[in-house]
This record gives sequence, C-alpha cells and structure tokens, in this order.
Amino acid sequence: MLDKEVYNQLFKPSFSEKTEVTFWDGSVKEYGNNDGETVFKIKFNEKIPVKDLTNNASLALGEAYMSKKIEVEGNIQALIYDVYKQANGFFANKNFKKWLPKEKHTKKQSKEDIHSHYDLGNQFYELWLDPTMTYSCAYFETPQDTLEQAQINKVHHILNKLHANPGETLLDIGCGWGTLILIAAKEYGLKSTGITLSEEQYDHIQKIIKDEKLENQVSVYLMDYRDMTDKFDHITSVGMFEHVGSENLGEYFTKVNDCLKPEGTALIHGISRQQGGAKNAWINKYIFPGGYIPGVTEIVGHITENDLQLIDLESLRRDYQLTLEHWTENFHQVKDKIVAKSDESFYRMWDLYLQACAASFQSSNIDVDQYLLVHANNNSIPMHRNV
Repeated sequence: MLDKEVYNQLFKPSFSEKTEVTFWDGSVKEYGNNDGETVFKIKFNEKIPVKDLTNNASLALGEAYMSKKIEVEGNIQALIYDVYKQANGFFANKNFKKWLPKEKHTKKQSKEDIHSHYDLGNQFYELWLDPTMTYSCAYFETPQDTLEQAQINKVHHILNKLHANPGETLLDIGCGWGTLILIAAKEYGLKSTGITLSEEQYDHIQKIIKDEKLENQVSVYLMDYRDMTDKFDHITSVGMFEHVGSENLGEYFTKVNDCLKPEGTALIHGISRQQGGAKNAWINKYIFPGGYIPGVTEIVGHITENDLQLIDLESLRRDYQLTLEHWTENFHQVKDKIVAKSDESFYRMWDLYLQACAASFQSSNIDVDQYLLVHANNNSIPMHRNV
C-alpha cells in the first residue's frame, strides 16, 4: 500500500490527458482528464522499487521501459510532452530528481564518451539519418521540406551567417560526418578543416576526400579540440558544446577565441536551456555519457569572459522537434533491422531517446540556438542579418 501511495504521488499531478495505469498486481487507476477516451495506457509488468523512483524517476522509468517492465500504449512523445506541461509532474518535482550523474571530461574520457555514442557504426546511423549523414538539428524553410533538404538548408544557413569569402579558412569543431566542411569547400570555395574524436566519422570523411579528390581543399583530423593551435578566418561548431561538460565550457570558448582571426566570424550551434543548465541521468547513462545541457546565460557568460562579442542569437527549437520526429519515423521503419543486429532493448532505448527529446523541444524544456560571434571592434561584416 505504501508503494502504491508513492506511485500515486508520482502520477496524480503528471497528466492532463486521460491516462490509464495498470499496476503489477493487476489493479487499474486513471489519471488526468476523466472525460472522453483514454489517450495513454501504461502497464507495469513488474514493480519498480520506490527507492529507484525517488532517486531519479527519469532513470528508473527509462530503464524499466527498455527492459519491458513498463509498456506504453499511445504516442510516447505525446505522453512525455503531457508530463512536461504539468508544473508538478514528475519531471519537475524535486522529490523525484535528487540524484544527478557526475562526469569528468579529461581528453581520455572525452574520447571514450564520443566513441560510445558516435562509433556505434556508420551502418547504424545510415539506417535512419538522411543521405547527408547529418546528426544535428535541421533547418526547415517550410514544414514540407524533406529531412535531407532541411539538413542542407541548415548548412547554408550557417555558412551564409559567416559572411565567408572564397579562399578563406574554416574550422569545424566536432565535424560529424563532414557535410558542412564538404559543402563549404565545394560550394563556397573555403579551405575547410574538420576535427572529430570519432574514428567512424574520421574514416568516412577521409574516404570522401579521397574519392572526390578534395585533398587540397578539405582536411580532417582525429583530435581533441583542446589540441588545435592554428588560426582560422571562420569557425563553426554544431552540436559540440553539449559534450564538453560544465567545467570545460570556459576552456571551449577560450579555444574558439584563440583560433579565430581578428576579423573572423564564429557560428556556434548547440542545445541549451533558457531555464538554466541540466543533466539527465538516463540519457547520460545510456545515450550520451558526459552530456551536459548548459543554460543560455551560462553560455553568454563564457562568451563575454573570453572577449568575444555575441552579435546574433537565433533559436531553432521547433526545427529540432521536427528533425527528431523525422528521425523517429525513419527509426520505426527499420525496427526489424536494428533488433536483428542488436536486440529489442537497444531498439526501445533509442526509440525512447528520440521521442523524449522531441517532447523536450516541443515543451521548451530544452532549446537549440545559433550564436554568431566576433572579436571586439570587428566592424567588417554587414550591420544586419540577411538570412
């Protein structure tokens, strides 16, 4: 009975939509709106220890979903979005998020963290990303854009903001599978350099450079951003600072400052929170080891402390929601292939991750922003944004 009361405290303020919960003993209780049809059904095949819930509800429920101790009928993104909307829901209730993961971000640990996520194998990501192999927020000029078109839009949106000229140099910190540096070289005439800690990404880009004979225009290095010492006319970094850790954000922006030429421009694109920095125990344990989502004011503080000037800030929150919804749809279409290669727990883990992130952007729990930076006294670029 005591366990049931804890669960009741957890669920009672957490839903607005009519939600039916079937407990491990077969008893059923409804939460949320009592009128109309049931929107969500949650079934507990096993009881989750109350201690696990009170330590961290997100971690406990995420693990339970992976192992089928919990099953859900209804759209998972919509379910999580409904919980995020509730001011006293279990995602917001301090009684259910006491434990936060602790990480370190040495060069060795950072390489291991990146390896655990990005080196799952190019074939895994090829199954559900678009043909550009871009694993970051797209830019939808219209909601009808395909995912591939929106990812190409994003690259042009970034490069146009830089006001770059042919023959100038570009550094991409955390270059992914290379779409940005390749487009920058081939369509903008830039001499592009990418750095990554992922061996899979490095090998992928090297093959393209060789196949397309771009050796004089594009370079890629398997290296930590902290080891870069060259200076560049322009710097980009997309989806990177979420990996460096709160303790290294200052050093990250110091490196941007040090590597950017006096008249240069830097476009930093990353996930943040307007409510302040945060971690998620389940995502840190299973998806992004070492991940930390900084607050906007935290980022701006590090920018100004390094004598950089923020001249443009743009939110792409709804674009990332739509990006994740495309990824989820693609992911569902290749379920059989992923389960065959891994197992159903792995599939459920990634499915939950993609839909939970979509709900987080939908609810404004997290945001994604583009920061355009210059050195002080840089008056060489146009006065207003034209993209």
